[in-house]
Amino acid sequence: MHLLTVFSHPWRDSYPGAVMDAFHAPFDEAGHTIDVRDLHRERFDPRFIPDDHAHIWGGPVPPGIADMHRRVERADRLAFVFPVYWWSMPALMKGWIERVFTVGWAYQYGSSVTDRGRAALRGLLPSMPTALIGIGGSKEATYDRYGYDEAMRTQLDVGVFAYCGIDDVESHLVTDVEGDHNAPRREAGLARADEIGRAFAAADRTPRRAKEEHLARRRARGEI
Repeated sequence: MHLLTVFSHPWRDSYPGAVMDAFHAPFDEAGHTIDVRDLHRERFDPRFIPDDHAHIWGGPVPPGIADMHRRVERADRLAFVFPVYWWSMPALMKGWIERVFTVGWAYQYGSSVTDRGRAALRGLLPSMPTALIGIGGSKEATYDRYGYDEAMRTQLDVGVFAYCGIDDVESHLVTDVEGDHNAPRREAGLARADEIGRAFAAADRTPRRAKEEHLARRRARGEI
């Protein structure tokens, strides 16, 4: 099995980096291969430049983006590990998705650019198992009270990944980990990341259906 992890934090030796290492440990133990896309270390440029915009309307794939497509295509599992900034992933990671999940590779309307805005959406990516692990300083109760956790799942699990065909998505939050007084919670977070990794790497893992689960929750609340 080959795992691609996209990581966004200025310091690799940060707590989010430790969470990623704990998540990777079961893959290492099983002899699986891991490709870490460390966006800060690789100095990824998240800006959506004119070349990216031109590609939407039929221009060539911007320089360097095809190489990232190949890294995703080689993966059997996909993961994103990140600190939660303003109740979402960091701008650097969001920019990676905006630039790499390109039209004609990740999604398509109809059969060509001329169908954009007229034909139905088709997600083009295979539904490879995908895990999101966000590390937040706020308490779990805060996420629950204001619905930040569900807003993140709606935006990311459904609005990004399921939109592009990756419906097998699971999201996790490691919360309330800032400050020396939360040292026990940080240790518990590492143990949880290891558990998430073991379940995610398991050959008998039950696939998720993020979009169906999202709509079922909304139906149960009478929202649709």
